[in-house]
Amino acid sequence: QVQLVESGGGLVQAGGSLRLSCAASGSILRIGAMGWYLQAPGKQRELVAAITSGGSTNYADSVKGRFTISRDNAKNTVYLQMNSLKPEDTAVYYCNAEGVVTGLRGYLEVWGQGTLVTVSS
Repeated sequence: QVQLVESGGGLVQAGGSLRLSCAASGSILRIGAMGWYLQAPGKQRELVAAITSGGSTNYADSVKGRFTISRDNAKNTVYLQMNSLKPEDTAVYYCNAEGVVTGLRGYLEVWGQGTLVTVSS
């Protein structure tokens, strides 16, 4: 079974930085795109940033120039460097992996459990 485990969330003051990590485990042979989504209280989950296996990236307009997504394919890990954080960035951040292939089966999509990021003003 494939699992995504996020880490790096926490409380930070406005203008500060955090780095989120998400490691995939489970006899993985290949992962397609990986991404980060956020869900604020009472709102729908929305894309923050995504990265393909080849390294092409895509960002929400609200985080362009402040957040950077990267991945280490050898470690099946994706990162989100968040700089110049704002109170409106406060949310639970979820890691997502698409097109996961293991030795036993494939998964269209896998989600992590989420990590809370709180930005104080």
